[in-house]
Amino acid sequence: MRGTPDHGDAWSRPWRRDGDTDLVECPDFVLRRRIEHRPAALRASYELHADPGYRLLWAAHALLDVTPDARLIAPDATSARLFPEAAALLEEPWPAGAHHITGPWPTPHGLPLYRLGPDDGTAVGAVLTDCASVTVTDGTDTLTFSLHTDADVPVSIALWRNLRGFPAPAPYRSIGVEPMLGSVFDLAEAGPGEAATVPAGGTLRWQLEITATSSRTT
Repeated sequence: MRGTPDHGDAWSRPWRRDGDTDLVECPDFVLRRRIEHRPAALRASYELHADPGYRLLWAAHALLDVTPDARLIAPDATSARLFPEAAALLEEPWPAGAHHITGPWPTPHGLPLYRLGPDDGTAVGAVLTDCASVTVTDGTDTLTFSLHTDADVPVSIALWRNLRGFPAPAPYRSIGVEPMLGSVFDLAEAGPGEAATVPAGGTLRWQLEITATSSRTT
């Protein structure tokens, strides 16, 4: 995630093993993770312990090595939030003073965000709000991300589509598909209902399931 510190408090901290879970400790919270392997899939279960009412954003920072033919599949008409770096790529001028604008997936405001290539010198981030599952297709391969929680928190999918457009001195290719709790990139900019909140009892739980399939023949 964006903000201070970059990518959040837990990003650069070491995890340590504690029984059957991994554990990372931060000043305001403790985050636990347990990973279970299944045929063609894995499930990561998370628990965050903090004071009730603590606000946060969380995202699985999945960077994918996909070909220029890859596509991101999400339910049609899913609301996609675009941010000012997308302004030059849209069909109409960016609204003055707007923090973000929304449009329906897969082509919000005429931008074909579902295409994960070819490299065209652009870089854009987006958040698919109220979206708990997406699939990346690349030829005969698919990768599905599904996020589950019983808590009353916003669930979204963040997309970072850097097609050799960032950073300016030495741009590179980077595709991030990031299931997340929250609906903005920066906690400091989160309005009501745009961040996850730790419930009474002090524990927030969620699960991420990743499933891979392929129809390749060998």
